[in-house]
Amino acid sequence: MNVLLIGSGGREHALAWKIFQSPRLKKFYAVPGNPGIAEFAECVENISAEKNSDVVKFAQEKNIDLVVVGPEAPLVNGLVDELEKVGIKSFGPKAAAAQLEGSKIFAKQLMEKYKIPTANFEIFENPDDAKKFLKTQNFPVVIKADGLAAGKGVIIAKNFEESLEAVDEMKNFGAAGSKIVVEEFMEGEEASILAFTDGKNIVPMISAQDHKKIFDGDEGLNTGGMGAYSPAPVVTEEVLRKVEEKILKKIISALNEEKIIYQGCLYAGLMIKDGEPKVVEFNCRFGDPETQVVLPLLESDLLEIMLACAEGNLSDKKISWKKDTAVCVVLASGGYPKSYKKNLPIEGIKKAESLGAIIFHAGTKRDGDKILTSGGRVLGVTVTEKNIRQAIEKVYKCVGVIKFEDMHFRKDIAAKALKYI
Repeated sequence: MNVLLIGSGGREHALAWKIFQSPRLKKFYAVPGNPGIAEFAECVENISAEKNSDVVKFAQEKNIDLVVVGPEAPLVNGLVDELEKVGIKSFGPKAAAAQLEGSKIFAKQLMEKYKIPTANFEIFENPDDAKKFLKTQNFPVVIKADGLAAGKGVIIAKNFEESLEAVDEMKNFGAAGSKIVVEEFMEGEEASILAFTDGKNIVPMISAQDHKKIFDGDEGLNTGGMGAYSPAPVVTEEVLRKVEEKILKKIISALNEEKIIYQGCLYAGLMIKDGEPKVVEFNCRFGDPETQVVLPLLESDLLEIMLACAEGNLSDKKISWKKDTAVCVVLASGGYPKSYKKNLPIEGIKKAESLGAIIFHAGTKRDGDKILTSGGRVLGVTVTEKNIRQAIEKVYKCVGVIKFEDMHFRKDIAAKALKYI
């Protein structure tokens, strides 16, 4: 099969790493890719992943059999719709289905209509109306931008003053923040369940837990994710059964009722309290950095599964998982998620790999023989081990040999899992 991967981050590097292991893979391209992805695929940087017509033309010229869309923006912008028009299969939902992530209002109203457990909410188009409403609320509350904001359009306001600031902050997200969702704050422990779906059948992957805050102890600003581990012990077999029955199957059924077919990866961000899961958010693609810990535990052929999702025959596939544990620590640029330096040389990648790490490039670029920083989240350092203690010890040993100026990382990734031992 000829495959085209869309994207340039750590999630896409993890997808490329796993797709490359398939015996069915023939020719592999990535638009635009990154230095890590370049080890597996031919990276094409002279066309824009954000211009559907350019991607479609390239896919036709290269006789692409399957396009794998990594990031949310091309999905929300209808890339899969355009590829389908010319008969090219894709792994990823069409624009109507991608609204689950593209509009928090769409997702919340759908969950309310079909009685899928989630936080109570109110919707506002006028910031002043939101501020009036907040005068009546108990705190904390959650303020969300309606549209795509690169994982940063969610603010937990601990008091009334912070909630007013959060409402004002929404305008910094442009059109994405033109409408605001105010939600009740849900207590509990977060977890992520990614699932494969062909529009009829939905199969959950092994559970994971992301770490959104920039600092240890879940302090500071929200980020795109500072690390993850899998499986998440908070997702017991009983919790997973509830997620399947009350959330995953119900959301696919709800979309079908609305005449929307969802194919690809569906990400359910969950809050779990007393064994009861509720939806924090849905995403229309693989999570980042959850993908970096989930895929190393997948025993089955990812490319085969993706093709089954695109062709509507996922029920024919048996999907198996390793019994190990995976931990990923994200190495970020100092200052992230605000301003940070770029073009800083990175040392120690090969040494970390020799110690057993899989290094996923997230924000890097190549300059001759050097790898330089080019983004906020720079690298994801992933290891797999037999248990969580061994994985934590090993991942931080690998992190310790990588260096770049002002490198920042959390030192407590996966610590929440230890209380279950």
